[in-house]
Amino acid sequence: MKIHEYQAKAILHDFGVPVPFGHPATTPELAEKIAEKITGRVVVKAQIHAGGRGKGGGVRLAEDASEAKKIAGELLGQKLVTPQTGPEGSLVRQVLVERALEIHRELYLAITLDRETASQVVMASAAGGVDIEELAHLHPQKIHRFFIDTALGLRPFYVRRMAHALKIGKQLLPSFLQVASNLYSTFIARDCSLVEVNPLVVTGDHRLVALDAKILIDDNSLFRQPEIEAMRDPEEEDSLEREAMESHLSYIRLEGNIGCMVNGAGLAMATMDMIQHVGGAPANFLDVGGAADVERIEKAFRILMGDSRVRGVLINIFGGIVRCDRVAEGVVEAAAKLKMVLPIVVRLEGTNVKEGRAIFRKSKLAIETASDMLEAATKIVRSVQEAS
Repeated sequence: MKIHEYQAKAILHDFGVPVPFGHPATTPELAEKIAEKITGRVVVKAQIHAGGRGKGGGVRLAEDASEAKKIAGELLGQKLVTPQTGPEGSLVRQVLVERALEIHRELYLAITLDRETASQVVMASAAGGVDIEELAHLHPQKIHRFFIDTALGLRPFYVRRMAHALKIGKQLLPSFLQVASNLYSTFIARDCSLVEVNPLVVTGDHRLVALDAKILIDDNSLFRQPEIEAMRDPEEEDSLEREAMESHLSYIRLEGNIGCMVNGAGLAMATMDMIQHVGGAPANFLDVGGAADVERIEKAFRILMGDSRVRGVLINIFGGIVRCDRVAEGVVEAAAKLKMVLPIVVRLEGTNVKEGRAIFRKSKLAIETASDMLEAATKIVRSVQEAS
């Protein structure tokens, strides 16, 4: 789950990480009032769930409150296009108005999960304030990685190594130890998958301040993080992904035109790879799970049909826990009920597969079957291309 910058900074502030003073605003008038309280120069930042806001003109400096009002009026209600939003952009519904700081140095500090080592990893760089993905690609040696023993946690010796790599002087070392430790406490206590501060700045008066903040929360932990769940902004989420989540379906929208309905995450990934292998493009990742009954399949179909880019559907089911004949009954019933007109190719394998295939043959629906993934992917890609 993503949250806004101002929400991430509120969480960090609660854990003792220094952040600039500021508040969100939904109107230009409110932005002006906040700037008046701050006095002096302020920064007005568009609040959307996408990075690269500065490149898109969504982070702007204001000399006084009246200019802050003017900038907020220009941003609010407009679509901001950044490298991460795509050409369609993202609508700005609120801005963050905060005190501008004198910046002496910019650092990068983040904590995330490393899947290969099954551990937490702290990433630190002296080249903060830039596109970290581009930096990692062009200058990977500038990003230092520190793998944390989860049994020990972030011990002081880890932080001292980071400070040495970042050339943190003795004067700032105690502050850096505290900031890094508090970031790690945030990561653990709030079940984060990412806590990122870019940049972590050294101010003109030699303080460390989190000038920007990004926090991602593990969706599986939200049942024990109700205060985080309350921060969810439905307007910033894909409507189909939100509907899938409410229906307890694992769904991620992609850019292709072939809808995928699969049971099992690994099989779903393999199905998407196979579609691309034969020249197609998957429109989504959709795992209906082990309980692929009529109701669940119908919900999945509705989500797939909600994506206007989908021109065909590939259903790939392995009947282990669930029986293939029950899946076939569900697909036929749901497709008939929803009056599906898109080409559908189904590949079944596993328990009662013969009975399942027989159900499709007996139905009067235009549903093709396939014996393996390659055949299924080839058929649906061909059908979609011919229809186009």
